[in-house]
Amino acid sequence: MTSPTLTPSASDVRAAADRIRPYVRRTPLLDVETGGRRVLLKLEYLQRSGSFKLRGALNAMLSGPSDDHVVAASGGNHGLAVATAASLLGMSATVYVPRTVPEAKARRIEATGARLVRHGATFAEAASAAEEAAARPGHRFVHPYDDPAVVAGQGTVAAEILADAPDVDSVVVAVGGGGLAAGTALALAAPGAGTTPGGRNTTPGGRDAVSGGRRVVAVEPEHCRCLHDALAAGGPTDSAVDSVAASATGASRAGALPYAVLAAHDVASVLVGDEEILAARDLLWEQCRIAAEPAAAIPFAAWLAGRVPGERPCLVVCGANADWTPTG
Repeated sequence: MTSPTLTPSASDVRAAADRIRPYVRRTPLLDVETGGRRVLLKLEYLQRSGSFKLRGALNAMLSGPSDDHVVAASGGNHGLAVATAASLLGMSATVYVPRTVPEAKARRIEATGARLVRHGATFAEAASAAEEAAARPGHRFVHPYDDPAVVAGQGTVAAEILADAPDVDSVVVAVGGGGLAAGTALALAAPGAGTTPGGRNTTPGGRDAVSGGRRVVAVEPEHCRCLHDALAAGGPTDSAVDSVAASATGASRAGALPYAVLAAHDVASVLVGDEEILAARDLLWEQCRIAAEPAAAIPFAAWLAGRVPGERPCLVVCGANADWTPTG
């Protein structure tokens, strides 16, 4: 995959918010108490297409030529987002997915009218085929995370959180290729993001002017940890992909652009096990009747395990494109 040449900024997140506003839902926050602790949940699974991915897809497609045939590669959610955005914008789309794609995601992609192509056993194989197809005249590839417009669009999730809950001191997201985490970092770095509505810096002692004292908490499965490995290695590196959440967090290598953004910000990298993820997903259903897919429960799993820094965190429940039966 080609590396991006442009790095988005906080102003790009603001521009993205204006650009996509006619098409996306402003998703709510839910204040939850469990185990004697309180936490905020950003209910992004209520977004059109069932995940936050619509934001980045729309911003990328609205930023480019309007008459292109768009091509995407995805474990499911980005493909569904691109297909949904294409339907909203009157464009045509082809989505490449690995043969392991969950049927719940595949059928929803096809329901939008997009062409679905199953190719390869991994996201990387599907992406290679998609990029080859997108090289044809009149076609454009929309990358799921290594694209400045996609990253800026994903940052609008955190921008909404800060507008609705300015006392939040950490925003916790699941990581696939790193686009949501990078967009979150940009939103936290926006002028005024580190102050209350009255202008007071929310950081003790005024430290960490880059993000106003707020931290991005990037959470990954223990065996699907491309960002964690990249931060440890000093750059993107190949990582194994083996998790119940792999259809949404199955990037084998962190994006060059998300890594560049995150390496310049205060990011806490956290890992959780598959059993913790499934237990967190079940608890979201049991206590909140939130039917999240495994990846969307990753931030909640980290918080339940006590691995999330901050006194007022907000966890992004990022998607619900899965069919499952609660264990209880």
